[in-house]
Amino acid sequence: MKLVNCLALILILGFNKQDSPDNYKTDRGKVRFNSEAQLEIINASSTRLRGVLNPVKRTFAFAVPVSSFEGFNAALQRDHFNENYLESDRFPVATFTGKIIEELSYPPNGALEVRAKGMLTIHGVEQERIIKVSITMIDGIMHVFSRFNVSLKDHDIKVPKVVHEKIASEISIEVQAELKKGI
Repeated sequence: MKLVNCLALILILGFNKQDSPDNYKTDRGKVRFNSEAQLEIINASSTRLRGVLNPVKRTFAFAVPVSSFEGFNAALQRDHFNENYLESDRFPVATFTGKIIEELSYPPNGALEVRAKGMLTIHGVEQERIIKVSITMIDGIMHVFSRFNVSLKDHDIKVPKVVHEKIASEISIEVQAELKKGI
């Protein structure tokens, strides 16, 4: 499974010499997370989401550098996020790779809801997930949006008891990106 994630990252980073003309890509998508705990709300985001989606094969691969998240309540909070919880030195990238379940047939300017099934890897722990995604085509640009939750327990992210009321056990994630053909 680690090999699959490495190959997906290679594809995302553009090192694949057999790039398909059917691929839609982004190198500046946005990922936001929100933790609403009893004593504190934490919001952070990254605009460094990279990804590729092939509508013909219905395959996708997305990755975001964990250390690229910004917007925490304090610099110390960001440090704890990277050093103690997500351990971004050991696990520098979060990925989601897999296949779209439904057929991708939409008009040139239209929208559809699909389910993306694949491996979500955060903190080095892979979890198979099915995530609902909205795809809207506008003038040849694919707009992708998704909102889902991630359980800290599912990805072996440990929170010390002293701060457990400041960090939610389930984090809300929002992803949005514009994918263009052949960039």
